[in-house]
Amino acid sequence: MKRYYPVFILFITIVLIQVLTFITGKGYMLTQLTMSAYYVLVAVGLCMVMGYAGQISLGQAGFFAIGGYTTAFLTTIDFSDKAATALFTILDARGLLITKETLYGDTIIHLSPWISLLAAVLIAGITAYALGVPVLKLKGHYLAMATMGFGIIIYRLVLGSAIFGEADGIPNVPSFSIFPGLELSGDFTTRISNYYIAWILVIAAILLMVNLINSRVGRALRSLHGGEDASDAMGVDTARYKVIIFVIGAIFAALAGFFMTHYNGGIGPSEAGVGKSVRYVAIVAVGGMANIWGALVMGLVLNFLSLRGVFGHFDDAVFGVILVVMMMFMPEGFIRVAVLRDIQSLFYKLFKRKNKPVSKQGFFHE
Repeated sequence: MKRYYPVFILFITIVLIQVLTFITGKGYMLTQLTMSAYYVLVAVGLCMVMGYAGQISLGQAGFFAIGGYTTAFLTTIDFSDKAATALFTILDARGLLITKETLYGDTIIHLSPWISLLAAVLIAGITAYALGVPVLKLKGHYLAMATMGFGIIIYRLVLGSAIFGEADGIPNVPSFSIFPGLELSGDFTTRISNYYIAWILVIAAILLMVNLINSRVGRALRSLHGGEDASDAMGVDTARYKVIIFVIGAIFAALAGFFMTHYNGGIGPSEAGVGKSVRYVAIVAVGGMANIWGALVMGLVLNFLSLRGVFGHFDDAVFGVILVVMMMFMPEGFIRVAVLRDIQSLFYKLFKRKNKPVSKQGFFHE
């Protein structure tokens, strides 16, 4: 159970932050904290790709855009001309269609966000698999260039396609009713509930990663992180595991794009830019490779500061400088696993295990 202690601490911290903003009258900060959570979700997935599969991906913004644009397109396009078809009759019977009236009295029909959620996950997963199988055979800068090329393709596709709104993106994306009484939207009256929705999603992703790391697959991933050639020699199917982690990272990014789009009520092509992918890589680099907690902490801090406008016009430059500095002087990251283990050992010595040896493995894994 000790592996879940950091998750419990994270949940308590999230609650305390929300209470603190309420007491200090700064509830407006929950908006940036909510958006930061979705960007953190992308970083956590990329942390697994970089830290365990040993692959540098510059295409995570592309998967984020796939999730966001898929739901934006499916929940805003009018399907009223297909209302009489068998498929839409079934969807309507199951409550998966949204019917509205325009200002001119015309009836329009959109798909429910539940349908677009499934579509976003499937498209991102299939795309990641189709891309990962051939591309993940590459290494080093060749892989980075290939994934960057994928990101550029997605960016130019959404920027140049009329169905995706071109430079204007897709606005007026409807809210997402998760269940009666709980709605994902940018309405300030739902600010607190949306804050918890975002961070519970992050906690769910962290739990998945913690269980994965501590499973048989996790042991294979740690061996892969230690040395791919050695893992191959020991009979580990490294190609298969790299693709699995790549697909999981892509699905995390797509989910973040889906939820962010409904929270903001729209999406633009800037979310698919290569600059966004560089940000995610910089966050993972400064948080520490194979350190999901470091990626979480630094993702929250850096994205919150960015969204608050602290970096001003030099926002992209700051993330670029961070990436360069970390690669030159601290390639293992600012928040290193070894440091966290030392803190954990001290914690147990002081409070938990005065007469027992401290586990060498602990919460954090390389």
